[in-house]
Amino acid sequence: MISRVLPLALAAMVAAAAQAQQSPTPSLTVEQAVQIGLENSKMLRQSASKVLYADAKSAEVNASSLPSIRATGAYIRVSDIPPFSITLPFTIPGIPNSFVLSQTILDNYSLRVGIQQPLFTGFRLDASKDAAARNVDASSQDYAKDKSDLIFNVKTAYWALFRARELKKLSDDNVAQITAHLNDVKNLEDQGLATINDMLAAEVQLSNGQLAQVDANNNAQIALVALDNTLGVPLSTDITIASPVAESPRQFASLDTLVLRGLEARPEIKGMDARVKAGEAGVTAARAGWWPQIYLSGNYYYANPNQRFQPAQIAWQNTWDVGVNVSLDIWNWGTTVHQTDQAQAQLAQTKEAFGQTQDGVTLDITQAYLTLKQARERVAVAKQAVARAEENHRVTTQRYKEGLVLNSEMIDALYSLTAAKTTYTQSLVDLELAQARLAKAVGE
Repeated sequence: MISRVLPLALAAMVAAAAQAQQSPTPSLTVEQAVQIGLENSKMLRQSASKVLYADAKSAEVNASSLPSIRATGAYIRVSDIPPFSITLPFTIPGIPNSFVLSQTILDNYSLRVGIQQPLFTGFRLDASKDAAARNVDASSQDYAKDKSDLIFNVKTAYWALFRARELKKLSDDNVAQITAHLNDVKNLEDQGLATINDMLAAEVQLSNGQLAQVDANNNAQIALVALDNTLGVPLSTDITIASPVAESPRQFASLDTLVLRGLEARPEIKGMDARVKAGEAGVTAARAGWWPQIYLSGNYYYANPNQRFQPAQIAWQNTWDVGVNVSLDIWNWGTTVHQTDQAQAQLAQTKEAFGQTQDGVTLDITQAYLTLKQARERVAVAKQAVARAEENHRVTTQRYKEGLVLNSEMIDALYSLTAAKTTYTQSLVDLELAQARLAKAVGE
């Protein structure tokens, strides 16, 4: 099914990517970024190829239960020998005493068309077809998992770039505010209302802000390169973030409901379930050696000479045969037992891996749920902190101009405002990522 849907999906993604990349600085929403990442992903194309391989393998196994027809032809040149003749021990008047029963034919030609149909193989063919079909399902779920992982990686890189650029803006604003404050301090110092130490303290604060600005610029560039790499576009591509963070968090169901939903919807769970069923079919196929193997066969011969006609003649003649072949291993030194033990051991390993996958999914959902809860609380607290820091900065600035507070208090107010805004920006991005992670964890 994926082999039919995938080309249409990729075509739509190519169109979206082409439209988005017409501009040297594309403006992308997070949804558009996901589409471009899916279209350009080499890993996802590799995963899709594995699905196609499994599908072709399943078709091959299914074909083994259908009639097989094979045509063969041969030419044989034999050595010359005397013809087969009989010599009578007595003589009859008018009748030769010796005559040839079968002449020597040096050139032999033969054509054969044979057909074979399995009638009963000890359930091996049915089990093999079931196992192959389950492997197709497992490969399809692997593709779905890889796609889900890629979508989450794109979102992570997208919001990381958003955060880096927002922090860069805050850093630029912080430098601008400190610069303005430094100018105020210089003016006050010229008027004798501020000390040199006040001016030096402001200059130190400016230097610290500029260092942070350098780091913020570098982090923004690194985040852009990381997003370009995730999207599969040239690393020199500049991207404008078009999606804003949502301050209103998405509502999810209770933890128990999400765990149950994830244990049903996660592609890892579906894939492991398919592999367990494939393993069970493998055990059935391994036990086929205990049963007789029955095949219906038929052959059509067109030969010159045809050995079924005696005496041999230099002529093209046709014959045919139909039969049922039955075979049963009486003793094979325990090969069937060993093959069955191997299949059962593999099945046991797969079941244990299935259990580990279920435990991992439960843990993943629980951690994502708690992380989202924490992110919501952090956003609320950080928002209040920004409001208080802004008010503190406003009051402190006013009192500083009136000469009622020290320069150090003004610098502290600037630092507190920048720190509060930085924490708030980070908490908003963390909330976006926490929501994306929980949605992925439950198989959405």
